[in-house]
Amino acid sequence: MGRALFVVDMQNICVGKNHAKFFKYDRNMLITAVNERIAVYENENVFYICKVMKNNFLNKLAPVKAFYGSFEAEIAEDVNVVSDNIIIKYKGDAFSNPELMKILAEKKIDEIEFTGLDGGGCVALTALGALKNSLKVIINESAVGTMFVKKAEKYKSILIDKGAEII
Repeated sequence: MGRALFVVDMQNICVGKNHAKFFKYDRNMLITAVNERIAVYENENVFYICKVMKNNFLNKLAPVKAFYGSFEAEIAEDVNVVSDNIIIKYKGDAFSNPELMKILAEKKIDEIEFTGLDGGGCVALTALGALKNSLKVIINESAVGTMFVKKAEKYKSILIDKGAEII
């Protein structure tokens, strides 16, 4: 079986050069750390997970927008893109997209290393989704940005209890 790298929500809206001011990550440090992990993997085993919003009336009122197909929703230009494995999600957990497990099964992936955003949100939620699908989970904290520190600590404890490895 194989190992994959998930690059979660490293999009223009969050870490792009003109990212939304709401997102307060150390952009350069995080992108460098994620790119270092991307360089370790074979191209076909790198997955880019992108959270997008449905283009509806309610979302048009949101202060921060990343609609499917928009510049904000694209992977930030400084992130190395080495594969066409782009998984779109509308919820925090990428496993809410039923195609993800099909793709991982085809590629015989049973272990995932997580990088990206946010340790107190989508990284943790997708890691929990991976565990529910009987996949081995590794959270690489050096390549995970976190704004929601209290939530990240809560999720870290839950993830460890469920068998995730934190490195």
